[in-house]
Amino acid sequence: MALREIREQGDPVLSKVSREVTEFNGRLHQLLDDMHDTVREANGAGLAAPQVGVLRRVVIAIGDDGQFVELINPVIKLQEGEQDGPEGCLSVPGVYGMVKRPDHVTVEAVDRYGKPFTVEGHGLSARAFCHETEHLDGHLFTERVTKILTDEELAAYYGGQDSE
Repeated sequence: MALREIREQGDPVLSKVSREVTEFNGRLHQLLDDMHDTVREANGAGLAAPQVGVLRRVVIAIGDDGQFVELINPVIKLQEGEQDGPEGCLSVPGVYGMVKRPDHVTVEAVDRYGKPFTVEGHGLSARAFCHETEHLDGHLFTERVTKILTDEELAAYYGGQDSE
């Protein structure tokens, strides 16, 4: 396993549409393993393959149980509720903004072996699933930001939240 370079805003790969995964082999498994290492090292809630320069429909995002979920060829099938909160991105370091997202989503995907499954996400997981799948279509969260937050506003937002 290895750390991969996280591409940053302005890199053309981040604005391209990713291709569907059709081969479930060692190369895919290596990509997923490297993405796990990379997102953990960066202390992120998720990572999409384009963020490490690979134009494939592959995502790792935090699940409701706090563990990372591998989503290959993900499709969001259901969106319910609404949350408005701060969001950041490993590809846009140091920038945080308010983004409206659904509070609950249902995602259909396949695992690293090509087996279909469905997963639900609530709160942070729903936000991460939506954020990461948008990367697969060449979009960054900054396109959805309603307000860029200062460091003070971000600290005040998190200082006023109940901790779990």
